[in-house]
Formats: sequence, C-alpha cells, structure tokens
Amino acid sequence: MPEGGYYSSKKTDDICEDICGEQNSRAALSMSRLRCALRGFDLKALLLLFVGIPILIFIIYVHGQKISYFLRPLWESPPKPFNTIPHYYHENVSMENLCKFHGWGVREMPRRVFDAVLFSNELDVLEIRWHELSPYVSEFVLLESNSTFTGLKKPLFFAKNRHRFKFAESRLTYGTVGGRFVKGENPFVEESYQRVALDQLIRIAGITDDDLLIMSDVDEIPSGHTINLLRWCDDIPEKLHLQLRNYLYSFEFFLDDKSWRASVHRYRAGKTRYAHFRQTDDLLADSGWHCSFCFRHISEFIFKMKAYSHVDRVRFSYYLNPSRIQDVICRGADLFDMLPEEYTFQEIIAKLGPIPSSYSAVHLPGHLLQNVDQYRYLLPGNCKRGSG
Repeated sequence: MPEGGYYSSKKTDDICEDICGEQNSRAALSMSRLRCALRGFDLKALLLLFVGIPILIFIIYVHGQKISYFLRPLWESPPKPFNTIPHYYHENVSMENLCKFHGWGVREMPRRVFDAVLFSNELDVLEIRWHELSPYVSEFVLLESNSTFTGLKKPLFFAKNRHRFKFAESRLTYGTVGGRFVKGENPFVEESYQRVALDQLIRIAGITDDDLLIMSDVDEIPSGHTINLLRWCDDIPEKLHLQLRNYLYSFEFFLDDKSWRASVHRYRAGKTRYAHFRQTDDLLADSGWHCSFCFRHISEFIFKMKAYSHVDRVRFSYYLNPSRIQDVICRGADLFDMLPEEYTFQEIIAKLGPIPSSYSAVHLPGHLLQNVDQYRYLLPGNCKRGSG
C-alpha cells in the first residue's frame, strides 16, 4: 500500500496525468485538457468527418447531375429500337418510282398536309421551316401562349411579327391561349395543357380523315421532299416518326442523327391526338433537321433557358451569364454543363467534350441558303451572337 494509506485501482494515463498536472499557466492547462479529450479519438477519422465529408457533399451538389448521367447505363435500359425505314430520294427520280422504292403505291392526288406547332420565340427558325414546307402544306396551324412552360409571362412574339409571314397568311390558322400561371408547378403540366389546346385548334383549321398532320416542335424541321413523298404515296404507316439530323446552336455543330420526336400522322377523327412522345416503332430515316437553341441573340438563349420544360437544368445563376453563353456557343459545348444523355458507357464516352465543328453546308433548308446574308449566324464559322 502506498505511503499515507491511499490506494487506487483505476488505471492512469501517464501522458495525460503529466500534462493535466501542469499548473504553469492557464493556456497550458487549456491545451492539456484539449489534448486529453482528443486522446481517445483517431485524428484521421476526425479530419475525414469535418473536412472530407463537407467536400464530398459540395462535389455532389456541383457535379451530381453529371454523376447521375454518367451512371445512367446502370439504372436505365435503352428504349426499344425503332423499325428504321430506308429513305430514297433524288430530285431526278419520279414520284412513282420513289413510292415504289419504299414499297408504297402512288396516289392520283396528293393528300392535304397540316403543319401544327406550339410557338415560343423562334421567329427565324419558323420562317425557315415554313418556307421549306410551303410548297406542300395546305394549312399552317400555330398556337401561341402568353405564358412559358415555366409559368413566366411572355409577349406574343408571333402576333407582333406576323408581317414576316405574309407568304403563309392565306393558309394560316392562328390561335392564342392564356397561361394558367400556377406557381411551382411542373413545367410539363403547362406544356401538356398547351398541346391539348393545339389539338382543338387543329380541328378548327378543318382537318379531315386521311389528311397528313405534322407534329413537331418549331425547331424540328422536316425536309420538303420528305413531306412531298408522304403526301403522294399510298399505304404509308398511319403514324411515322421522322429521323432528323441533330444540330446545336447552328448548322456548324452536328451532334448525331438521333432526333426522332417529330412525326407525321394520317389523321383519324377521335383517335389522333397532338403529342410529342413516342407513338410508333416506325422511323423514316434522314427526314430533316433539328436545330436546337439556334438563336440570333444571346437574350433569346437566356429566354429559352428560363422558359422551357427543362428549366431545372439551370442549376446555377452564372449559367445565364451572357459571356459564358457566348463562349459555350463558339466551343460547341453544353449550355447546362451536362454529360450526353446516352444509355451505354461507350456512347457517353464517345460524346464527351465539345461538338466538333462541321464545315459542310450541303443539304440544308433551301430558304436558309437562298438568304445567306439574313441567316449567316446559322452557318459554319459564324458563332458570334448579338446581345439582342
């Protein structure tokens, strides 16, 4: 037994006992207590907890969308492949032979064609589209709302610029629909509401059974010869998607040929409904152009980024910075800093990085090439945009 008769069976920590026994100063005492308190912890684990985890959370916040898109092949299977129909065309081949090449008969008279679109602000692209289709369309149907899909109030751009489309005035059914302006609503609900309204306008335009109805966004432009083929040929599918060449910002940046949402329908009263999703497995190859975000002014880019259904992609306010947008356009990069929306790792990796420039202006819409000075910004080598 120790001197004085005191005995303790409790284990002691010599280091902490020595330190905690120091009485030289209050600072020394405070430091000693901290060191004693941390004695039982792993410092590396503490660093991971207080430094590593916040950094990981920040990385996920900033790049979570990229991580999700890159891992898409793990959680989502590719859609069912289309039945792609070969597309035959040459200006010197007769319509009878063209229909025959496709396995279709030829009609004595062509079908009527109705081209129906929801309009936002794509004035130049609409003008190119309608000139491309004008020789073959019986009625243009256009619906415009005072609301974006995201519930923002917008001007009636077409109404204010209707004079630009006098060439189509005699064949135009134009309508407007008031927005519902429901705060916080999913943008696809407003989009669906407007498409239902367009369905009603199509009937007002006088469509009848077996007329052809083009369902596509303004920037999804079927080639004129494709529509001419379908209006002259018998026995074509009742529903037919159109494979379009995908361009971004202009016809300089060719992405791929995977645009398929545009479609042509042989109208059936009570059955045909205007939609922008997959409605059949049949796809006619090489049928036109999809020119996404093909605007003249930076302000138009910003407007669409805030207005269309995928507004959730604008995750940071600096995405809307005009100088950033201009830089992205000229590099052929992604406005939303996203990875490619593909279903295999091979395709994702193949499309990483900016889109290479194309220097071909062959087989583009005729009105575009006939008015080069007006639309030069859509051609290769002209990426600079005005502020607008």
